[in-house]
Amino acid sequence: MNRRSLILSAVAAIALSGAVLTTVPSVVMAGDADGFVAHDPYLRSSTPSSKSGAAFLELTNNSGQDDRLVGARSPLEGMIELHTHEQDANGVMRMREIEGGVVIPAGETHKFMRGGDHLMFMGMTAPLEQGQEIAVTLIFEKAGEVEIIVPVDQDRKPDHGSMSN
Repeated sequence: MNRRSLILSAVAAIALSGAVLTTVPSVVMAGDADGFVAHDPYLRSSTPSSKSGAAFLELTNNSGQDDRLVGARSPLEGMIELHTHEQDANGVMRMREIEGGVVIPAGETHKFMRGGDHLMFMGMTAPLEQGQEIAVTLIFEKAGEVEIIVPVDQDRKPDHGSMSN
């Protein structure tokens, strides 16, 4: 049984058993049963009327080769850029676009988190609603386009749901 079939079987078994999962990672397949896995993705805006928001997740590269996340898009109005925070000479944190994308080496996980790298949604014309699910297409240099579902969680605290290794 390949990995994808195993995952689908496990999800079906859980659903049939009536068990409730509070955190289910989005599984992202790039080409075959190996690829990328997005752990604990979520999206939030700074205020209900914000024209921007940020998505956070941990992205693991199981593809067997180094790859680079070069962009993302969603059906929401506006655009998504890969952003990071940097401290300037005066100690002030500033956000900027990541030029050239984010390298994710084979077998490693890259954290997109508050105060660091994240997916920046800009130019949104409608507010994000708690519990809403947003399809996001991640664009990789080698793996191509893969889609994940990112839930809106406006109540998430900075460290809630973070994975420790």
